[in-house]
Amino acid sequence: MSQNDLFKRLVAHCKEYGYIFQSSEIYDGLSAVYDYGQYGVELKNNIRKYWWDSMVLFHENIVGLDSAIFMHPSVWKASGHVDAFNDPLIDNKDSKKRYRADVLIEDHITKLEDKIEKEVSKAAKRFGESFDREMFCKTNKRVLDNQAKIDDVSGRFAEAMNSSDLPALKRLIEDCGVVCPISGSRNWTDVRQFNLMFSTDMGSTAEGATKIYLRPETAQGIFVNFLNVQKSGRMKLPFGIAQVGKAFRNEIVARQFIFRMREFEQMEMQFFVKPGTEMEWFSYWKEIRIKWHKSLGFNVDDYRFHDHDKLAHYANAATDIEFRFPFGFKEVEGIHSRTDFDLKQHQQLSGKKMQYYDNETSESYIPYVVETSIGLDRMFLQVISAALQDEIIEKEDGSTDSRVVMRLPAILAPIKLAVMPLVKKDGLAEIAGKIVDNLRFSFNCQYDDKDSIGRRYRRQDAIGTPFCITIDHQTKEDNSVTIRYRDTMLQERVNISELPAIIGEKVSIAALLRDQA
Repeated sequence: MSQNDLFKRLVAHCKEYGYIFQSSEIYDGLSAVYDYGQYGVELKNNIRKYWWDSMVLFHENIVGLDSAIFMHPSVWKASGHVDAFNDPLIDNKDSKKRYRADVLIEDHITKLEDKIEKEVSKAAKRFGESFDREMFCKTNKRVLDNQAKIDDVSGRFAEAMNSSDLPALKRLIEDCGVVCPISGSRNWTDVRQFNLMFSTDMGSTAEGATKIYLRPETAQGIFVNFLNVQKSGRMKLPFGIAQVGKAFRNEIVARQFIFRMREFEQMEMQFFVKPGTEMEWFSYWKEIRIKWHKSLGFNVDDYRFHDHDKLAHYANAATDIEFRFPFGFKEVEGIHSRTDFDLKQHQQLSGKKMQYYDNETSESYIPYVVETSIGLDRMFLQVISAALQDEIIEKEDGSTDSRVVMRLPAILAPIKLAVMPLVKKDGLAEIAGKIVDNLRFSFNCQYDDKDSIGRRYRRQDAIGTPFCITIDHQTKEDNSVTIRYRDTMLQERVNISELPAIIGEKVSIAALLRDQA
């Protein structure tokens, strides 16, 4: 199945099983805006909680904040968003479609990387266990030629972006032979800048209204509250402030499902440090964050770091944690050393001191900041992309069957366990109901008695439920039930009284955090 087909299937699965719906679908939808369904909202909440607990509960020097979406417009002037929060825009004259110039170039680089991977995959199959990837990449002509193209394009791309040279971006698109995905033509307009912020008016009358912005990032709410948190919490450097909240960007091209949306949610932590120590903390948070991602148990080869060639105006170091989506490696989380840019800018424009007094050295200074910023919606997409699988099952009689399964980590699964009476009669449904009533305050449970037991298992597999509890006639004799494990499909007989401990251990966020200590 092609990558495009895999992605279409993922989108369809999310709708069919209540994870994500197109916003305002009955009115033909709203582009790049989505609603989370009954299972999607639970998965999203669980991802949010796992991130929050790993930041705020796991680190004694990190506290939380919930700042407002509406902020004084001077905040965005100080941060540089009013003047410089732009994306390079380009139109195809034949299709009349609009694209981000930088994304077109990045996609071209990705295609070259895919060519290399295809050569490597073919060679790996040919040579088997004796295959030396590093040596192959150093000696194969096709790999070397494509790598040379990548290096050339990447170098020109970084130079153009760093200098905001829009004509150079267009020349690069033309030199790479980039075509419009719709028209197939290379008839491009000039590249121009497009500001991404949504604006609105605040005030009781049109004449007296003030122009304000929907925040394009949550970080500034942390920066303007830096001293409030530091003084009220008596925080000493280094310390962090974490926040989860909505952000809004008027994306030129919002695509790839929930990967790029106009309304999205960020999980950010700003870590304030003494100037001169920021690179040490930058390296620290790189390792902490990649460890957090890998702890979920997905394929570790699907993660990589991508260091930035083009640094934002506020940064002196930046890297992305990328994940291999069905459409290639893309950013999920960014780790940035933001220097003292933000606090210094707010101090200058507001006239209020944003300095920290260091009791140990008896000096005042503006702290430097190391940021970790992860898109909650992108993380959601990463999780379901990694979890959704088609499996072929070999039966004991030699025949095969298939199933669709969402191998969600148990701590993130929307439904932790489904409780199923084998039949609705003979009092089995009543026993199942009592089990649900006893466990619902500890775990998100679902009662399921519709269809055959096999179909119910398949339905719960597709939802991602890690444990199914079956009540049968033996339950009435010895108070035991069957636990069926989603990932292995193995079944185990246990006493009803053991269920809280067995399930609790397997879905414990605390246990997973302790493993990262």
